[in-house]
Amino acid sequence: LNMVEIEIGVLKGQCLDRRIDTREGLEREIAAWERERNAGGAHITWMFTTEKARAKMSRAYPKLAPLEPLAKGS
Repeated sequence: LNMVEIEIGVLKGQCLDRRIDTREGLEREIAAWERERNAGGAHITWMFTTEKARAKMSRAYPKLAPLEPLAKGS
């Protein structure tokens, strides 16, 4: 989800920062932006490791106890 939010923000800043009068014009502009973005090999560099993210977000994502293995025949 974060990657999608980042891309939408980039799209907004690079392509949707002006008035586009028609739906067709909007679709053309977004398609052109998408082709250029993909051709440029855009990528996201994450700043958090999994451990840092868990530490920062511990209230939202509490650690769960490991699952007990199922007994044979269950």
